[in-house]
Amino acid sequence: MSTIYLPAPDGTVFPYQLENKEPLPKPGANAFHSRTAYAAAHVVANPFSQGKGDVIDWESTLNYRRHLWSLGLSVAEAMDTAQRGMGLRWEDAKELISRSVKEAKAVGGGIACGAGTDHLRDNEHYSLQAICEAYEEQATHIEQAGSKVILMASRALAASARSPEDYDDVYGRILNQTEQPVILHWLGDMFDPMLAGYWGSDDLDEAMENCLAIIRKYENKIDGIKISLLDDQKEIKMRRLLPAGVKMYTGDDFNYPSLIEGDEAGYSHALLGIFDGIASVASSALGDLDSGNLADYRKKMDATVPLSRHIFQTPTYCYKTGIVFLAYLNGHQPHFRMVEGAESARSILHLSQLFQLADQANVLSDPELSIERMKPVLQLAGIHQMEAVK
Repeated sequence: MSTIYLPAPDGTVFPYQLENKEPLPKPGANAFHSRTAYAAAHVVANPFSQGKGDVIDWESTLNYRRHLWSLGLSVAEAMDTAQRGMGLRWEDAKELISRSVKEAKAVGGGIACGAGTDHLRDNEHYSLQAICEAYEEQATHIEQAGSKVILMASRALAASARSPEDYDDVYGRILNQTEQPVILHWLGDMFDPMLAGYWGSDDLDEAMENCLAIIRKYENKIDGIKISLLDDQKEIKMRRLLPAGVKMYTGDDFNYPSLIEGDEAGYSHALLGIFDGIASVASSALGDLDSGNLADYRKKMDATVPLSRHIFQTPTYCYKTGIVFLAYLNGHQPHFRMVEGAESARSILHLSQLFQLADQANVLSDPELSIERMKPVLQLAGIHQMEAVK
């Protein structure tokens, strides 16, 4: 029987019976076409790492990317979901990019990789020249590996820029050197507090206009922009102001169903951390959208929103813990461990609620396996199933 005892906020336990006994049928690699959908992929940590270049479990990490490609999703590699700037160093990200691009070529999977400046130290000021050189090093590695570049927001630039013109100088230099159009990346400070005031202003409308000025100036070098502000109205406003050839990639893990569906003036593609965790459902729903079956698209996608909002709740940057926990529950990795111990970022109550919402969103690929994997996590918190029955 699909029942498990879970903790309540008052310190008691209660029986929870899974609502979904059977997961959705797995869609194929050709499930959808009308939207480009990148899943920002997590890394599987090596639980035996001693922090000396052995932090990633390569087999499990690459297997998970093959899983995403098998569903028709593209992979956004070495992004913040992979703990860039929050545990994963550039030296490790560099190898991750090389290995993932090679795998993508082998299976015909879509991939774009994050280029940033995270090998520069935080909380220090740098010259624009030094920031450009840092971006150039990473972007060059990505393009030489054979991937499209996602030009990630830079903590060093946020700390060092003195005007919108400084952003124009840095981005212009990098964009003029890339071989193929890039995806820009606007990550709100809820995802990374060190990116406050990006594009030269704390006012989002002013920042947006500064960013749009760069996009208009270099539009032939820009495939699109991914914004993660958790504000659907800001995204819609910017989407309508983009040049015709520049895509909007939603990074809004709160409002993605309606943004991807779109309106009379257009729609957003996707570059989302939550798509790592809800990959099968997202792929199936996007197939429904392609076929014009809006009712099923909305039903499937809307059911995942409470789960996503829970995973991305404040402090938002801790969302990676929930993404990795879902992968563990679904059997994609043998353990619930993360780079630099980030699995401890969320409480047992948070994980318990996540388990329930994942069931209700129908994203547990094998419900009985998920129960068996949930039990030892509960036991570590002192919640024993036999005691709960008594």
